[in-house]
Amino acid sequence: MEYLFSYGTLQDRSVQIATFGREVAGTPDALIGFRQDWVEITDPYVLKTSGKTHHPIVTQTDNPDDKVQGTVFALRSEDIARADAYEVDDYMRASVSLASGKSAWLYVKKE
Repeated sequence: MEYLFSYGTLQDRSVQIATFGREVAGTPDALIGFRQDWVEITDPYVLKTSGKTHHPIVTQTDNPDDKVQGTVFALRSEDIARADAYEVDDYMRASVSLASGKSAWLYVKKE
């Protein structure tokens, strides 16, 4: 199992079912030193799946006062690959340490 931290639409039941084929349980956690912004979504599949024209996106600030709340999920490697396919080109996957101390994958703003 691998951990994936979501602060956006991967927390939504309908997006999880469309992406992973099932609902997945997670636990609350947070990112320290990151700031959340918004990105416009134009991919037709992602628009249909999420039902939202704008999704949250995070960037690292290294400011310990910046914090993003979300959910950490324990997923199989094939689930991570499905999440990769769901995320649009504005995001890239990176490894981070969460407030809980867990190491997890995270989708951040592509540089």
